[in-house]
Amino acid sequence: MAWDEWQQIKADGAARQSASMRLNQLAPAAGGGGAGKPDMASSPAAKKAAAKAIDDDLEPGVTRDGKHAAETTNATVKAFGAKDGHGWDTSGALKRAHEAWEKQVQMLLGRLFSERQALCATGISFQNNDLDIAARLSRQSRIDGI
Repeated sequence: MAWDEWQQIKADGAARQSASMRLNQLAPAAGGGGAGKPDMASSPAAKKAAAKAIDDDLEPGVTRDGKHAAETTNATVKAFGAKDGHGWDTSGALKRAHEAWEKQVQMLLGRLFSERQALCATGISFQNNDLDIAARLSRQSRIDGI
């Protein structure tokens, strides 16, 4: 590699790092969040799509991959386990690590479930809030008594 090429690679890397480290300025106005269109899924259609993605992709994928990991880990634990009174210490450590990992997978599945429930219930919550506010205002309205 020639010296000029090395200098160019270093300059390009420094420019990329400099660009990624600019945290003290606003995001670009168009298309990058900030002053442009918000990134949050606030429309009912976007919330429904997010809930569907959790149902169709994330939960089944986590469950499938968790089962696969359990099967392969159990096979490895068995392979490293005691045979004729001798075994690897790795077997017990791997089993304990996998038990902790399984708990984390279950927590993730629970979190995905509650996020999906929250996405589905948001519209109902907004509607209930609107009805509650309307009921409170109508009790206090002097126009209704006229």
